[in-house]
Amino acid sequence: MSDAVVSVRGLSKRYAGGHEALKDVSLDIVRGEIFALLGPNGAGKTTLISIICGIVTPSSGTVLADGYDIERDYRAARTRIGLVPQELHTDAFEPVWSTVSFSRGLFGRPPNPAHIEKVLRDLSLWDKRKAKIKELSGGMKRRVMIAKALAHEPEILFLDEPTAGVDVELRRDMWALVRRLRESGVTIILTTHYIEEAEEMADRVGVISKGELILVEEKHALMEKLGKKQLTLILAEPMASLPAGLSDWSLELRADGGELVYTFDGKAERTGIPSLLRRMGDLGIGFRDLATRQSSLEDIFVSLVSDGKGGGR
Repeated sequence: MSDAVVSVRGLSKRYAGGHEALKDVSLDIVRGEIFALLGPNGAGKTTLISIICGIVTPSSGTVLADGYDIERDYRAARTRIGLVPQELHTDAFEPVWSTVSFSRGLFGRPPNPAHIEKVLRDLSLWDKRKAKIKELSGGMKRRVMIAKALAHEPEILFLDEPTAGVDVELRRDMWALVRRLRESGVTIILTTHYIEEAEEMADRVGVISKGELILVEEKHALMEKLGKKQLTLILAEPMASLPAGLSDWSLELRADGGELVYTFDGKAERTGIPSLLRRMGDLGIGFRDLATRQSSLEDIFVSLVSDGKGGGR
């Protein structure tokens, strides 16, 4: 992909004990996109990010960051990357301003107080610039981690579980910040197991399970392609089992026989609902109420990871 700012080819990671954390992962991340990497805990998300950021050495494969090989041209590649790790680790006794400024210097960037001020203001940290890290709340500490990652003006920003353990208000703030960063030209890759985070933010979604990248898809296309609709009928009288007369439809009984659920393709020309309702009328099956819902990204994710596409291998 010509406009790939991160290009991963054939990446594998095997540990000494034989555990294979990543299996032949190839992925292109497009300049200026927000890419969400979804997967259950232990799926390989952090391993993948750690290799791309040059923290973990792969067993095989290559990574290019803005055209620079992460192993051969480590310094040039790493300067283009900002990483906000999952764990909050900073010197507790340092003030915010010096923590963030020091991080810029680590990447060989000349001092730029105006940039540091802008980063701190964007993250609502300006009033805390003289406070020691240990005096801050957990949410504020996470903002400091983001400020540190942005101090050297990276083109690519990795956020590893950015809102784990963060309250809803701060989560919304972070989402707004990520969007502003993208508007300023930064490419953002976030790992998350909060499905609504990917649904809210991402342009594209990658699903990783047991070290394998099982799917990469534009978010809306994914939800259209795999999104199903469900019609739930609240029955007038509970049924012990589905009558043979309804075997033409994909139905299941729920709520102790009190609900009949029909799963169908919402984009199909014929949904089958009118004929189902007619057949129910013919069979004397009455219902008190009905409701439809579209499957969410969460439903899709759960089915992908559990149905063997990536789960069983």
